[in-house]
Amino acid sequence: LPWRWLAAGRASRRLVLVVVFVALLLDNMLLTVVVPIVPTFLYTTEYEGTNSSVAPAWTELAPSGLKAPPFSSMFSYFDNTTVTVLGSTSAIGLASGTGSSSLPQPHTSNPTLPSSCPEGKEFLAKENVRVGLLFASKALVQLMVNPSVGLLTNRIGYHIPMFMGFIIMFISTVMFAFSGTYILLFIARALQGIGSSFSSVAGLGMLASVYTDDFERGNAMGIALGGLALGVLIGAPFGSVMYEFVGKSSPFLVLAFLALLDGALQLCILQPSKISPESTKGTPVFTLLRDPFILIAAGALCFSNMGVAMLEPTLPIWMMQTMCSPKWQLGMAFLPASISYLIGTNLFGILANKMGRWLCSLIGMVVVGISLLCVPLAKNIYGLIGPNSGLGFAIGMVDSSMMPIMGYLVDLRHTSVYGNVYAIADVAFCMGFAIGPSMGGAIVRAIGFPWLMIIIGVINISYAPLCWYLRNPPAKEEKTVSLI
Repeated sequence: LPWRWLAAGRASRRLVLVVVFVALLLDNMLLTVVVPIVPTFLYTTEYEGTNSSVAPAWTELAPSGLKAPPFSSMFSYFDNTTVTVLGSTSAIGLASGTGSSSLPQPHTSNPTLPSSCPEGKEFLAKENVRVGLLFASKALVQLMVNPSVGLLTNRIGYHIPMFMGFIIMFISTVMFAFSGTYILLFIARALQGIGSSFSSVAGLGMLASVYTDDFERGNAMGIALGGLALGVLIGAPFGSVMYEFVGKSSPFLVLAFLALLDGALQLCILQPSKISPESTKGTPVFTLLRDPFILIAAGALCFSNMGVAMLEPTLPIWMMQTMCSPKWQLGMAFLPASISYLIGTNLFGILANKMGRWLCSLIGMVVVGISLLCVPLAKNIYGLIGPNSGLGFAIGMVDSSMMPIMGYLVDLRHTSVYGNVYAIADVAFCMGFAIGPSMGGAIVRAIGFPWLMIIIGVINISYAPLCWYLRNPPAKEEKTVSLI
């Protein structure tokens, strides 16, 4: 009975979809679980850890038996006001008048900052750049590896690269759990990029090969992207809560255990020891990159995702500086975007085919731009709910439309082998998540967070009209076929 179930599972398209769904889920949980952890972890270990080792020079203990309270009041006979003096001045000094020279000036205008506000604003400004580079390292490595993975899938099939992605992702997750320095975190993030490249390119190519009908493929891509959305949805809040109440290693150890379960599922459903090259040679990557319609679709994926990529390293630090947000709120701020992205990908995986995928993408990019322009207007975490919800919903519209379009354009204008085209689609994602964090941190440091949101919002709105060209792309035989 188990062998019959295994044979039936390997012939089932739905179980292949489950494998891809779980792989994208875990990849994106690891992608976003670090978002609220890394900024506060680096601040705690590098800034607070350094400063706490240097004791303030003015701190002195009161003599035994004459312990003064931390702050005490003293009446002044000169102007009939009460001023506050530090409790480090001993009672003997006050009585003899020797402590009068150390009386501080009364504070009348500067209110006391909330205790949750972090100190070291210059350190936080520099941290924008360092955190941005760390987050971008994953996408930069993935960007370089993707074309090779696309060629590899054409030669040996999708199963072996998919399993290789699981192994590399597991190693990366364990490294995150036990890394205590910036360099080790950087290496773990870069290693994740290699594993993510194998998983996403092989997984999406596998789906496109088993779902040959365009309508079914659109639905399957929407469900698979729902796994991506669910990973983003769970990752940041899960990471912030676990880091706040359990510790840094705990969320990564949980993800490592789930990755082992994913590996067991792949061993059962897939055949990672079987080499199954494509029967026909796929269109070369450089030929696909010269196709203007594929470039427009890739650009829409890149710029729409660049907005949230810029938010990941900069929004938590901006919240720490302006809202004095506690650790758990830094991840919860992304929760509305994740929920709406999950709804958007599943809803428009079906609706986009009816209303026209080009129109769905055009509207989505405009909404992405408007949502980004509204983010700096928020004064607290509740003010971020509306803009982040609109952002996630709109990116879901673009992703669920453009991923099926990429496969459709290959069927229409090239050879129906999908490894290379989904390598290009993944490159587009990676460019957004590489350029976004690396440039975002530098722009925030130079001109501020609000201007960063204005720049990327205007770029999305300006790019949106190009989606109109995907309304009716010509076939290879120069026949016009509608995408509607």
